[in-house]
Amino acid sequence: MTKHIFVTGGVASSLGKGLTAASLGRLLKQRGLRVVIQKLDPYINVDPGTMNPFEHGEVFVTDDGGETDLDLGHYERFIDENLTRDSNATTGSIYSSVIAAERHGEYLGRTVQVIPHITDEIQRRIRMLTGEDVDVLITEVGGTVGDIEILPFLEAIRQFRLDVGPTNVCYVHVTLVPFIGPSGEHKTKPTQHSVTELRSAGIQPDAIVCRSDEPISDGLERKISRLSNVPFNGVVNCPDAGSLYEIPLVVHDEGLDQFVCDVLHLITDPPDLTEWRALNDRVARATTPVRIGLIGKYVSLVDAYLSVVEALNHAGIHHGADVDIDWIQAEDVEGLLGENRLRDLDGIVIPGGFGERGVEGKIAAAGFARENDVPCLGLCLGLQCMTVEFARNVLGLERAHSSEFDPSSPHPVIDLMESQRDVSDMGGTMRLGAYVAQLQPGSRVAEIYGTDVVSERHRHRYEFNPRYRPRFEGSGFVCSGESPDGRLVEFIELEGHPYWVATQAHPEFKSRPDRPAPLFREFIGAALERASGRNPQLIEVFAADDADVGADAVH
Repeated sequence: MTKHIFVTGGVASSLGKGLTAASLGRLLKQRGLRVVIQKLDPYINVDPGTMNPFEHGEVFVTDDGGETDLDLGHYERFIDENLTRDSNATTGSIYSSVIAAERHGEYLGRTVQVIPHITDEIQRRIRMLTGEDVDVLITEVGGTVGDIEILPFLEAIRQFRLDVGPTNVCYVHVTLVPFIGPSGEHKTKPTQHSVTELRSAGIQPDAIVCRSDEPISDGLERKISRLSNVPFNGVVNCPDAGSLYEIPLVVHDEGLDQFVCDVLHLITDPPDLTEWRALNDRVARATTPVRIGLIGKYVSLVDAYLSVVEALNHAGIHHGADVDIDWIQAEDVEGLLGENRLRDLDGIVIPGGFGERGVEGKIAAAGFARENDVPCLGLCLGLQCMTVEFARNVLGLERAHSSEFDPSSPHPVIDLMESQRDVSDMGGTMRLGAYVAQLQPGSRVAEIYGTDVVSERHRHRYEFNPRYRPRFEGSGFVCSGESPDGRLVEFIELEGHPYWVATQAHPEFKSRPDRPAPLFREFIGAALERASGRNPQLIEVFAADDADVGADAVH
């Protein structure tokens, strides 16, 4: 029978519930258990796909096309498993299902209520992920205990323990132990109040993860234990870590995974953390500086590009590089001032996005990278901007653009496919999830991937206009990857350039800390080459770091 761990949070949002769940998942997987992780979000949106990135951060996309919460990215990166759309459920999707069932008469005329109908649907979403092939399901409940919108979820997981038995459920509560400067000490009162709030909903936590800036004393942990009725070894401290990937080691050293196994009556060997410790050793040795400009529309919220940042860091770990990201507002790139800022970069990333704002700045950045041999990686909208820039400034197609931003452009080199034009619901025109691409044999992209067939995740609506493809051919602009039927361009590259490569996909979603996305891996390699050329003192360091990483890092 599948065992269940429910992770809740209190005091403040963004404490790290998702990272706690992901870290615990990694530890349990290293014990030989089959782990799946799920996120329950209390917001009323059906999914985050229509939400402003400033509101919610990036939209993470699963292989099956689910637009999900960014925490699923943490889950996948830590447990190294591809999750599905079923690993994210929202209040909006849950209410939609219940209302649809009521409209179809499935409740036989009974009054539809939060209890039992909404809570039953929440439990159904949880059970969907259980089965003989899942030993442990970790469910993170979004929001903060005390919020009104979280109450149905707390009620559902309270009932769950009654249904499946006390030895099959473990409640882990993540809370804050703040340091108060004037008094010079950490305070436990916020944690006490948070636990009291959780208990008022009928849930007694089995374990408490105390988040703090610095380690707290055993005395404080004992105080929290007594006041929250949680065993002392169930109170663990997780202070701020230098790297995300240290967190599993921190909570393991605090004994959280063993305590959870004891609560769930799981008998396993200790986790094999050899590879994870080796990963953290490589993180610590990643010191060769490389400066990457990220030309974005949402740079004031780092979480809007979370997977891109992590993919860059993964590539940096691979090469022993310390990736310093220069967050550049796309609207600020145009003109001489923008060019001056770009000159000090070792590489440029042009990420995805929606809407016209900042597009001309992204196009200008693509042109600067092309003309000045700066390594450039385009993702989704980035490919489209690089295509537009080349069409305007190399092919001489005046006012070339995407029809998304300039419907009257005489040269819509980026456009909707004909099959999409008559779809009234714009959501129906989106390409979401994993799609296969055929790479051109001998191309740079094929060399990077080491194969001629790849699968990457997509989230976009507009495509490279195939009517213009003959104009690009023979110009040095190479359409190096396409859909199996040859209709859609998936990858582009520029002949003779150190690295001017783009994809219509989002390879960042599949990047792992010990297995970086190939396009990011080679992009950072090219950026390091530029950095060493601009700063000869780095040449020796770069070569030494490559030797330390191993032969597979040399390209």
